[in-house]
Amino acid sequence: MTELEPFLDGADYVEFKEIESENSLREFIAGVFGWSPGWVKVLYGLRYPLARVLRLETARPRRRRTGEIGFEPGDAVGSFTVRAGDPERYLVVGADDSHLSGYLTVEAVPRGFRLGTIVHFHNRVGPAYFALIKPFHHLVIRAMLRAGAARPA
Repeated sequence: MTELEPFLDGADYVEFKEIESENSLREFIAGVFGWSPGWVKVLYGLRYPLARVLRLETARPRRRRTGEIGFEPGDAVGSFTVRAGDPERYLVVGADDSHLSGYLTVEAVPRGFRLGTIVHFHNRVGPAYFALIKPFHHLVIRAMLRAGAARPA
């Protein structure tokens, strides 16, 4: 049984992407969650009116600042909450809303890292909302991988 199985059980959408990197797990995670270019902020800006129209529970992101990357359940990493982790092997963060629960996973793999997306829909708004954001999600995930794999300055 892997550490991700509880999050994968009953998932409606699962995707994993890998990248090679010599960074440590902490460096990779810091790069992934420290990355926030203007075009992503614009996408979140477009999400707010959509969230209101769809009557989503959280129309604004729950952005929290965090210094050190935490691996204990309940720690904040960006706008996510840590669900599980091991500083040497993996991290699972999540966010819950009325329409879906989403998890991002980061796993150390030989020669790099695997970034995963796991989504559980709660009602019929979940799949509709995810279908609208999915093309952008792919762009964001690929960019997050590159940001995590970049060598720290």
